[in-house]
Amino acid sequence: MNCLEENLHFPKTHSVSKNEASNQGIREKLFSVPRSPFPVPFEATASVIFNSEFSEFFLMTVSSSTRTIRIGSRKSQLALVQTYWVQEELQKHFPNRKFEVETMSTQGDKILDVALSKIGDKGLFTKELEDGMLNNRVDLAVHSLKDLPTNLPEGLMLGCVTERVDPADAMVVHSKHKDKQIETLPEGAVVGTSSLRRLAQLRYHFPHLSFKDIRGNVNTRLRKLDEGEYDAIILAVAGLQRLGMSDRIHQVIPSEISLHAVGQGALGIECRCGDEEVLQLIKALEDPASRDRALAERAFLRELEGGCQVPIGVNTKIEGDTLTLIGMVASLDGKRLIKDSISGKAADAEKLGGDLAEKLRQLGAGEILAEIFAQIERG
Repeated sequence: MNCLEENLHFPKTHSVSKNEASNQGIREKLFSVPRSPFPVPFEATASVIFNSEFSEFFLMTVSSSTRTIRIGSRKSQLALVQTYWVQEELQKHFPNRKFEVETMSTQGDKILDVALSKIGDKGLFTKELEDGMLNNRVDLAVHSLKDLPTNLPEGLMLGCVTERVDPADAMVVHSKHKDKQIETLPEGAVVGTSSLRRLAQLRYHFPHLSFKDIRGNVNTRLRKLDEGEYDAIILAVAGLQRLGMSDRIHQVIPSEISLHAVGQGALGIECRCGDEEVLQLIKALEDPASRDRALAERAFLRELEGGCQVPIGVNTKIEGDTLTLIGMVASLDGKRLIKDSISGKAADAEKLGGDLAEKLRQLGAGEILAEIFAQIERG
């Protein structure tokens, strides 16, 4: 048997006669398939074998893709739970692809003895992952969307927003307060939170309570609570649910008391601009309603020039094709709180967010934020 074998790029396995191969110009067509601009090509690898005995070309696919998709993640337990969920979902949608997780420690993971607001929030939990994408170490990164800055580095984009779970805040209490709600905690009760947004709103509604900063992962915070360092702590409902700790949720705090963080409850998948292969893969996990809500919230935050550690809260809902966004800005001492809302077409989500930001500016939000930024800079 005389065989002619050459490596080519072809989408599927099949065979044609020698005359058909010649007539169809298979060799020219196969060699003309463009290669991917990214480090490892996304192309089907095939071989053309000429069997002289049967006068046929056999086009044999070796693999559907040679590119392994590398997913970047922080090393915390919650981050890994979220990232492995994304990996599993991608694997379900694309069983013939290979997805690997690579972990990294971020600045926010390393500095645990300083309040987040004093460190600064520009890429606090994302910079190392973003650097990994820009230098091709990883192809995408999974974030709690509330931690992802609204202004991303050049060359990167928010490629997907997953279906949102409950974005509310939760109160977890020490066992001695199991009969209490946040409204009935005794005067002077110590409530732990690392979020200026939660702090400002809770001070506004409950000035008789005492508030204390708390850092560390969820397990560390729960241990500090159970050891009696705090009477209650405030965490995200979503994080507790994803960690299988829903039983620790003592009270879901109503939005009338605490508007949630921008993007809270959703995962944001960040990737390189122009990486169409990765974009097509992660779009399989996108939830359009969650995306529109997130776009409105992030536009609101961006227009106010706020960040993850500024007391800005939101709430969104979509009914039919109408999106309603509520936004809030509060002073750190909780004595001033400005809130307003806007409704419009969900397709105009980002415009709605920008318009609501302007409404709050006219109500005095700009002055409050300027004071907060000055306070943070003074330390």
